[in-house]
Order: sequence, then C-alpha cells, then structure tokens
Amino acid sequence: MADVRELDSVKIIEQCEVSPPPNSLPSTILPLTFFDIPWFFCNSVQRIFFYEFPHPTQNFLQTTLPILKHSLSLSLQHFFPFASNLIVPPQLHLSHIRYLQGDSLSFTVAESTADFTLLTSHSPQDVRNWHPLIPTLPSPRLEQDDIRVMPLMAIQVTLFPNSGFSICLTFNHIAGDGKSLHHFIKFWASLCKARGDFTSVETSFSLPSHQRDKVKDPKGLKFIYFRELGHFLSKRMEFAGPVRDVITNRVRFTVLLSLEQVRKLKKWVSLKSASNYSGLLHISTFVVACSLIWVCKNRSEEKKASFSEECDELCHLVFLADCRERSEFSLSSTYFGNCLTSYNVAIKRSELVGEDGIVAAANAIGKEITNLKSDPLRKAETFISDYKEVTKPGKSVLVIAGSPKLGVYKTDFGWGKPKKCAAAHIESSRSVSLSDCRDENAGIEVGMALERTHMNKFTNILEKEIHNIDKSD
Repeated sequence: MADVRELDSVKIIEQCEVSPPPNSLPSTILPLTFFDIPWFFCNSVQRIFFYEFPHPTQNFLQTTLPILKHSLSLSLQHFFPFASNLIVPPQLHLSHIRYLQGDSLSFTVAESTADFTLLTSHSPQDVRNWHPLIPTLPSPRLEQDDIRVMPLMAIQVTLFPNSGFSICLTFNHIAGDGKSLHHFIKFWASLCKARGDFTSVETSFSLPSHQRDKVKDPKGLKFIYFRELGHFLSKRMEFAGPVRDVITNRVRFTVLLSLEQVRKLKKWVSLKSASNYSGLLHISTFVVACSLIWVCKNRSEEKKASFSEECDELCHLVFLADCRERSEFSLSSTYFGNCLTSYNVAIKRSELVGEDGIVAAANAIGKEITNLKSDPLRKAETFISDYKEVTKPGKSVLVIAGSPKLGVYKTDFGWGKPKKCAAAHIESSRSVSLSDCRDENAGIEVGMALERTHMNKFTNILEKEIHNIDKSD
C-alpha cells in the first residue's frame, strides 16, 4: 500500500504551564542514580495517544479540557519530577533533579485539520505527519555559576474537530523509564476519568516511591558513568527537543503479530532449538517477536551483489529490562526513576540472515537474558562505551524500545481505550517499538520506520516467513 503524507500546520489555541497544586509539596532535591546517568546520551522521548472524540472543538474546550488540566495538576503532586528541572552544574557529579514550589511543565492545546483516520491507521504514512502534534521541551537556561536548568517534560493536546484528539508527552529519559512514565500517565488518566476524585484512584494505583537512596551501587557505576560523561557532555546538551531527520522518504507503519502467530512461532522455534541448539534457554513472546523482526529486517538489507565482506560483520540487538524487583536492588515496583539493565546481543550477519536465522537469534537473545538473570549488572562498567561503539554510523544495530508489559492501551482518560498509541520518536531504521494491542486478544504491535523501498522489501520477507511458519504447524 502506498504511504500517505498529511502535513499540516496546527493552530495553537492555548499555551500555558501546569504545576502541582499550590503548597501541596515542599521543594525537593532528588539525586541521580547510576541508572539515570546513561540517559544523558539519549534524545528526548515522545509517547503519543490518540482518542476518538466525535464532538466540536468548543465542546472539548468547555467540558473536557478543564478536568484534563486539573487532574494533571493533582497527578503532578505525586509525580513531581515531571514538573521539575534537571540541574547540571559544571561539577557533573553534583547533577540532580530539583523541584521548587511553583515549578511546572509546558502544556499546549492545538487544533489540527489533518485526517484523524489516517494518523491512527497501521498503514504506512510519512513520518513527518505526527511532527506538528509533538511538543518540544523548553530550551535549557543558565543560572548563576554556569548551572544549566533543563525542563523534563512537555505535553501537547491536539484536537481534530468532530473526530478525536491526541495527547503527546515529550520527556527527558533522565526523569524516569517507561514503567515510571506509564505509571504517571495511567494515574493521570484514571484521575481524569474519576473527575479528580482521589479516593477511587488510590485504590487502583499505588503512589510512586521516590526513595532513591535505596538504589545500591556495588560496582561504583555512578563514578564510572559520570567520568565518561564528562568527556563530551557539553556538546550533547545544547538541543532542546527531537532532532528531525533530514531524510524525507521515510514512512511509519505498524506490524501486527497475532496471538496465534506468536504461538506458532514459539512452537516452531522451540522444536528447531531442541534439534539444533540443545534446547532453548529462554522462550517468550518478546524473544520470538524480536528474533522475527531482527532477522527479516537484516534480510531486507542484503545487497543484490555478493556481500562476502559483510558476512563476518556482527549485527547487534539492544534491549532493556526492568530491575526493580531483583534481589540485588530490592526496590518497590512503584519506584519512580530509571531502573533498567541493558542487553546487547551480537550475531554474525551470515548466521542471522541464514536459513535458521530466527532460531539462532532466539537462542542468542535467550542466552543473554539467562546470563543477565544471574547478574543484572554484567558488563555494566563498559555499558556506555559499548553502546557508543555499536551505534556508530555504519554499524548494524537494532534497538528495541517499549514492552507489551507496559499495557499502553489500558490508558483510559474517560473516553475508552486509545484508538492508537505509539512511541513517536521511532523514526529511524535502527529502532523499533513493542507494545500490546488495542484488542487484548490481538497479540502485539511493532512500530517501525523505514525508507519506502526498504519497507516494501521488509514486509514481503516478513509475510513469507510468517507463511512458512504457518505451514509448518
């Protein structure tokens, strides 16, 4: 199917600041942990939700917007880091998150004439279609003594008259990981649905824990990471929002893997592993989905001419996993911040694109998960340098963002499930996102962005691979 471009200029209706209720919490300083520091190297992250709302703009502004903003304010009382600032003094190791009374986040309300149906479809569309819907973090400012003050979140609500609206959050990953973000969003959504009634929300959602002093650092990683960060951080901190790609022929699309397809894929990989790999170390929906996408993507990148020189090239898959309830850290499941360990799986290209590439990928991913289960900080001392190395231009790497376990489609502000939810920052061929589906029985969604010709080749290979697995069942 041909991709469609639907660029428009939105009309700004309101631009304001939303803060926690006055005098609802004291000024607070949160130290950074070693889990937070690697995210200095990451661009801002965007998560977008689309909801159906078949009413005119004025109806939304009068009946819906006030409770949306009020419930956000109440939520920020508990999730205050998103209304806070990252404070970065010249002495980098003294960096911290600071909340002062009156601090707030940027909140924009806009109206768009774009096609809501197109924007929420799974079909290919120009990656730039969503750009007008994405807020930009306010620019960092300087305080005395060259202290940088960096806002951590911005939100934009965009109305599509008589069709729906979107809520897009742009945030600095230093504030928290995906679990923290979605804890906040679901709390806000539930409070909005309850029209600000804390009683009904608190029985469903636990409040976040900000006890960062409980994060243990047995390997002295905070010192190691800050030292590495100091070499080039100043250049990386000048931007204030997403860096737009100059490539204009890239399309965004969604791959749907049904529960039945996942079941067959698990069974097929398990049988192949039993005969060729002495049994699979770890099999899950995540493992087989990542293996399928990773292999098909690399096969679609093969050159028509002989690529013998590339056969020994290592292809990397990078993904993250939550560590909150690991015995080494013993953190609450509601801990607010970053608490992720990194996995880096490497396979020779010739093996990955070979006949048994999916099985080889699944076994390599499973082995890495098993190793890190025994030691979640395995190779953590070299994490930053290793990541910088595998993401250099010309290297083959695929980064997995998100997780089906985050339950993004369970975010109900009072208008039902989102029509569509996605990681809006996925605009590169080097990253994909995983999530649950709107229909709980549908399986998982894989969000991708590729150049048009590459997408066509990828989808053809993926369909063929799924067909072959279906026949083998």
